[in-house]
Amino acid sequence: MKLVTYLRDETDQLAILVNGLLYNTQDLHPDLPNNMQMFLLMWEEVIDLALHADAQLKSGQNKSSAIGIPYESVQVLAPVPFPTSCRDGYAFRQHVAAARRNRKVEMIPEFDQYPIFYFTNHNAIQGPGNVHCMPDHFNKLDFELEVAIVICKPGRNITAAEADDYIGGYMIMNDMSARTLQAEEMKLNLGPAKGKDFSTAIGPMLVTADELEPFKAPTKEGHTGNNYALKMTCKVNGVQVSEGSMGDMDWTFAEIIERCAYGVNLLPGDIIGSGTVGTGCFLELNGTGKLQNPNYPEQWLQPGDVVEMEVEGLGVLKNTMVEEDSEFSILQLKKNIK
Repeated sequence: MKLVTYLRDETDQLAILVNGLLYNTQDLHPDLPNNMQMFLLMWEEVIDLALHADAQLKSGQNKSSAIGIPYESVQVLAPVPFPTSCRDGYAFRQHVAAARRNRKVEMIPEFDQYPIFYFTNHNAIQGPGNVHCMPDHFNKLDFELEVAIVICKPGRNITAAEADDYIGGYMIMNDMSARTLQAEEMKLNLGPAKGKDFSTAIGPMLVTADELEPFKAPTKEGHTGNNYALKMTCKVNGVQVSEGSMGDMDWTFAEIIERCAYGVNLLPGDIIGSGTVGTGCFLELNGTGKLQNPNYPEQWLQPGDVVEMEVEGLGVLKNTMVEEDSEFSILQLKKNIK
């Protein structure tokens, strides 16, 4: 099932997407919530109703009065527009190893010992469309190609063996990064904070696990949880710059959830990202290029650039970088030290 949130009468409307048409949930069954927040809170009570309605739509046996609305005719929002929190993991060894190699430091052995994550600004979650950036954000502005999940039922001390049951669905994530701000903060062993908190884009839809069964792949040896071999690509202004696979995750979402939930309550609406896939950002690509050729020209996102992320089975997330009408710079507020 593909769930989409779109703007309807100035509020968020939940719909099921079938064959390019959106069917409002409350029109499919009176017990289905009309927004994602309530849908996740009521997950165990309504998921079977929604899956049944989805199956009827796919078979052409829509027994409700629901009328399909063309997907292209609406303003699509983040599929989970009001998440309760947002964590981002660090699941792809290829990305971590390449980034460290490019900095000429050894691979950190702790990566293979346990999954990690950081909290980012859940109030800066957005869907497809414009990403508004301040001047300092454009100082080495970067995309990060990821997949994210949303928690669909409350849990605490969840084990990896049971964690996949807590995943409501999967979606594309663009973990936007202002690299100069990020690098400054990380020197103080705190952050990334201002390097990340201006925007994280997710979407364009939330896809439940039943849709991804054809892509199921073996989990890596010594790991626990579902794994899906979904091709991941990113284009900037129509030119492909990244390609990877969700199947290359070294830590599964189940294992990341296990760590997140240790001594902590996870709630419906919590978003968890995978971390960047190998080749999935300019920071890595520029570093690899410079390692091979010192004269390699760095590339960073510029005002007006269009970023299109595509993940097999999860759709295409398209965002345009927009420069805010401001000259204010926090980089210029740094104190001079003599």
